[in-house]
Amino acid sequence: MRIVISIGGSVLVPGLSKDRIEEYAGVVDQIIENGHSVGIVVGGGRIARDYIEIARDFGSNESELDQMGIAITRVNSQLLMLGINHKFGQLPPKDYESAKQILQQEGVVVMGGVAPGQTTDAVGAALAEYTDADLLIYATSVDGVYDEDPKLNPNATRFDELTPGELVEIISGMEMVAGNPAPVDLLASKLIERSGIKTVVIDGSNPTNVLSAVLEGEYSGTVINSDGK
Repeated sequence: MRIVISIGGSVLVPGLSKDRIEEYAGVVDQIIENGHSVGIVVGGGRIARDYIEIARDFGSNESELDQMGIAITRVNSQLLMLGINHKFGQLPPKDYESAKQILQQEGVVVMGGVAPGQTTDAVGAALAEYTDADLLIYATSVDGVYDEDPKLNPNATRFDELTPGELVEIISGMEMVAGNPAPVDLLASKLIERSGIKTVVIDGSNPTNVLSAVLEGEYSGTVINSDGK
């Protein structure tokens, strides 16, 4: 099975810690040892946001800020690469074709952001589509898709299962709200709808949740199944 895992930067590097990176690297190693190929996309997290806030104060435009965020995601992905047994001895790929080639050759690829205006949420969905992945997993700071931000409203309702169309509708509504609580962004949800790839949104704060989702099909989160399939 070919799996793409999008790991939020706030999940992989809530603070710079070799232990957390080794935990996630160990999960990736176990998935590979069980015969699966894995594409990984890593976000920027709090570190990227801190850099971007300072650069914005210096007057950088949004495209420049995006490039800075992309650079941080690539540094985060390099750290994860160091922990994975299947090391490549190269920098993270900057485009989907290069990522696909590495995945086919090595059975694993790790990348960060690609282009301004595109979050790593969208990169994960695009990589899954480009490589014909069987499963796309979003390891986020929340355990699924909710109708409201569960951190602000403890009575928010979690969706156990959604169609891609329902996901787009929910995310569209959330993106109109300040402080957007959506676990994936609108572009990512539209790519999921277009590709029809089975997608699971889970709490990635415990790396073993990802392992359980892949190897045992067990998780607490939201599954997005293609309409009519």
